[in-house]
Amino acid sequence: MANFNRVFLIGNLTKDPELRYTPQGTGVVNLRLAVNRRFKDRNQELKEETCFVTAVVWDKQAETCNQYLRKGSPVFIEGRLQSRSWEDASGQKRSTIEVRAERVQFLGGGGARDGAAAPAETNMEHSTEAEWMGESEEKFNERENQENA
Repeated sequence: MANFNRVFLIGNLTKDPELRYTPQGTGVVNLRLAVNRRFKDRNQELKEETCFVTAVVWDKQAETCNQYLRKGSPVFIEGRLQSRSWEDASGQKRSTIEVRAERVQFLGGGGARDGAAAPAETNMEHSTEAEWMGESEEKFNERENQENA
């Protein structure tokens, strides 16, 4: 049986990102996203639905999102669905499904919290981009190092 777990979302942040770090020092940020859907009902009346989704962003990409995004920022997120479970303070078992962001692209204008120009896109999994570009991982890393030098 085939499996496919890929999510593409465009929406606006409902609150500012809040960067946290794991005990190992890895950055993580939750982006709370409002995704709107406009449609006509059976009576041809225009309706709108809003779906609220949490996207989890890790590592350097989390730090970049924290630096440049704020409440209301439009973003494109590509990733996969991920579920997790935990026990709350009262002992109740809880679970949620979130988007594990692999790519975040900043849309529209705006600017960084500190006034610097925002990058158009940040990628989490370089190997995925390398595969898309038909490059070997080694060649991709060499090109990226030259661009960042």
